[in-house]
Amino acid sequence: MPKRTLQGTVVSDKQDKTVIVSVERRIMHPVYKKFITKSKKYAAHDAENKAKTGDVVNIRECVPISKSKSFEVIYDDAGK
Repeated sequence: MPKRTLQGTVVSDKQDKTVIVSVERRIMHPVYKKFITKSKKYAAHDAENKAKTGDVVNIRECVPISKSKSFEVIYDDAGK
């Protein structure tokens, strides 16, 4: 089964090797047919502590690392 990859903004980097990423998605309201922006926060494993608040990062689903961490930050080394 393929792993989910999501893109979001880092909202907190205060923890060691962990960042909180806010992922937004747009859905259409079933009755009013207007687009609504919903967001959800994910705790992601950041082994290198490179991500800072405000950065746009990609996260990938992985095996559970702790009670709240089931995602890891993906670094694109070719772009940097």
